[in-house]
Amino acid sequence: MKILIITLSVIIILFLVLQSFTIMSTEKTEVQKYSVVHQYDEFEIRFYPSTTLATIHSEAKTYKELSGPGFRKLAGYIFGGNESETKISMTSPVQMDINDSLSEMSFVMPSEYNTDNLPKPNDSKVIIHKTGDEYVAAIRFGGFASDEKIGYYSQKLKELLEKNGINFYGNFRFLGYNPPFQLVGRKNEIIVSVRWENK
Repeated sequence: MKILIITLSVIIILFLVLQSFTIMSTEKTEVQKYSVVHQYDEFEIRFYPSTTLATIHSEAKTYKELSGPGFRKLAGYIFGGNESETKISMTSPVQMDINDSLSEMSFVMPSEYNTDNLPKPNDSKVIIHKTGDEYVAAIRFGGFASDEKIGYYSQKLKELLEKNGINFYGNFRFLGYNPPFQLVGRKNEIIVSVRWENK
């Protein structure tokens, strides 16, 4: 019995140390810059300035189908799978546009990079491109993401925007902020483009 208690105590301590290290590492990760232009009770309107993304396109139609293969391709690029074998820092969030036509998954490139100084990917399916300035509505949820949660919060954000008379367009997109092995303190968001310039 004593050995069992000691073993369980060691496992719990190791788990807590690993999670604490993961959370601290996540807090040091560069996060895509934005400014909040209006705060509502359950969501907010943000302005995202132009940024550089590494993106893959996929015929996947679910979070489960897109997340694993998409992550591996993009991680391959930033971990040295490029013409100069450059290691590029991971940033946050990972972006996903999951739909029935052509889904996308993107890594935001660190702020010191742009389309001119990023190395060319070895994998031709990884596309480097620049986004335009954008206003979005964003709603947050915790825990592990799933197709059910993404669908639920997309619908909830849609209803909140309609209720507040805010015009939106394009697909609802998922933003994931944490590595898969982080079990506590997880952060996820759903965003969609909105017409805000004249408000």
